[in-house]
Amino acid sequence: MSHPIPPSPAGQPLGATVAAPAAPAASTPVSWPDAARRAAFEAWLAPLVSPHQLLPATLRPASADASFRRYLRIDTATGASRIVMDAPPDKENCQPFVQVQGLMAAAGLNVPQILAFDEPTGFMLLSDLGHQTVIERLNPEKPQDAYAWYQQATDVLLQWQKASTPGVLPAYDEPLLRRELALFPDWYLAKHRAIALDDKQQATLGSAFDAIVAHNLAAPQVYVHRDFMTRNLMAPVEAGAPLGVLDFQDAVYGPITYDIASLLRDAFISWEEEFVIDITVRYWEKARKAGLLGATSASGWGDDFGEFYRAVEWMGLQRHLKVAGIFARLTLRDGKPKYLADAPRFIAYIRATANRYRQLGPLLKMLDQIEGTEPVVGFAYGRM
Repeated sequence: MSHPIPPSPAGQPLGATVAAPAAPAASTPVSWPDAARRAAFEAWLAPLVSPHQLLPATLRPASADASFRRYLRIDTATGASRIVMDAPPDKENCQPFVQVQGLMAAAGLNVPQILAFDEPTGFMLLSDLGHQTVIERLNPEKPQDAYAWYQQATDVLLQWQKASTPGVLPAYDEPLLRRELALFPDWYLAKHRAIALDDKQQATLGSAFDAIVAHNLAAPQVYVHRDFMTRNLMAPVEAGAPLGVLDFQDAVYGPITYDIASLLRDAFISWEEEFVIDITVRYWEKARKAGLLGATSASGWGDDFGEFYRAVEWMGLQRHLKVAGIFARLTLRDGKPKYLADAPRFIAYIRATANRYRQLGPLLKMLDQIEGTEPVVGFAYGRM
């Protein structure tokens, strides 16, 4: 999950038409953890300056990441800009990024081009897809204006899913699903809320997790971005161009329901259920035509929209529990408290889904006890 930093006024997005080389952007100083890391960067960058027409004085932060990876922006003499990935090799493995970038590029998705990469140091030079993410174009009060953006997003998602091949990416299997679910009791409940579950609560959570995993594993398997949301989609610089896709290094091969749940039950923006159903049903129709669901798919799964929507909700529930745990961990372990501010949105998602299914009634009751909340009445993906 990345957090874009607005560009300086002098910055030009990739692909912008300019009459003459742009003046160097006013730079925000880039901090380094130590002199050795800075020296390694400068040694890596020096031979790239001339062939890529880079302007080192314009180096500045581009976005902050939930991981130890960060991105810097640097201008070029042509008026365009490039992105530098800084991924300390002792903390981040860049090979998944390289692999998934190749898969997405081969599928025709608009992803950053890898212009230079030094694996031993963890520095990478990338093309710049622009300065504005899709979420920055959205207004929760005006879903009608968001409609076209979400239609574009589902088209990109289907293009990625249609390229799926088993055995290429890591499996989003039961062990991984359960490791992710464990983040909720381990970090959100135990460490953030300081709650020690009793035997009955442990049994309630275990039963709910069993049901969630079983539902999720029943879905057809495709390529899964794993953080497909509007914050990781770039608005195109040129009208009619496809959305750019970022933050894809954690991609896996797993349930087709995951990315559509991630997109419409977003970590940072929420919509009323009417809007969510509208976009989901249109995605479902396109997925069926593409042979990914229903009678035209190998499994025949998802032929009924009600069945598919329920599966998306159960998949979303797994993600919500996981992310609540991740946000707590980012705050308590990694010193990034801004994420935990969005945890109430996920607790609301969890409670709303649990309220809809009788099987999840004990989970809802337990959460209400822990959070001190009232039982859910009605249901909507309202703004938090």
